[in-house]
Amino acid sequence: MSEVGQQELIQIVGGISVSGTLINSFSTVLKTIFSFGRSLGSAIRRISENTLCPL
Repeated sequence: MSEVGQQELIQIVGGISVSGTLINSFSTVLKTIFSFGRSLGSAIRRISENTLCPL
């Protein structure tokens, strides 16, 4: 194996590809954050309106 020189290192181009798995995980994170916000908002509304179910 030979050592790669500085000029060759500069010319190396790495790539990132957007795959289906990456898109799916990003959408899952967004859905989770949205669901958490909806639950938190609903809890705040129920507490402020005093419409909690008795235990």
